[in-house]
Amino acid sequence: MVAARAERVPDRPAIPPAQSGVPPERLDDVRAFLDRLTRWATARGDIVGLLLVGSYARGAARPASDVDVVLLTTDPAPYVTGAWTSGDAGVDRAGELGLGRPVRTRAWGPVTERRFALARGPEVEFGIGTPQWARTDPVDPGTRRVVADGALPLYDPLGVLAELVPRCRP
Repeated sequence: MVAARAERVPDRPAIPPAQSGVPPERLDDVRAFLDRLTRWATARGDIVGLLLVGSYARGAARPASDVDVVLLTTDPAPYVTGAWTSGDAGVDRAGELGLGRPVRTRAWGPVTERRFALARGPEVEFGIGTPQWARTDPVDPGTRRVVADGALPLYDPLGVLAELVPRCRP
């Protein structure tokens, strides 16, 4: 557990930041989920980035807002096909994250959306892609739109998100 926390910046503000339109209990649920997700990612060798995007990242969430996370992996297939939610080697990986039922899967260019209804709290939308999504020379216009709308790195062991985010800000 100490190693997982070492990947995060210890003195940064709470993720996500305060949300004036979200009840404190909902914000606590979102923060708890993001903490579980970040700890889970640090234990997986294939995940090279987690990026909170959208309304929670920019501090503008409302009670009905979903949580949007870009998950960058060297092996997107298990995440896109749903194999990670049905478990491997007897481990239900989605269960350890507290994900509820899958709501939708949809391709959006270089990422595939996997949306889940959390057992407690809002829906979570994962945009699953490869590290190429975060390339900076040049930045893909779709990536730029997503990141410019609000982005906070949750897990970035290789620094790809730290390089991407400033290049997408207006």
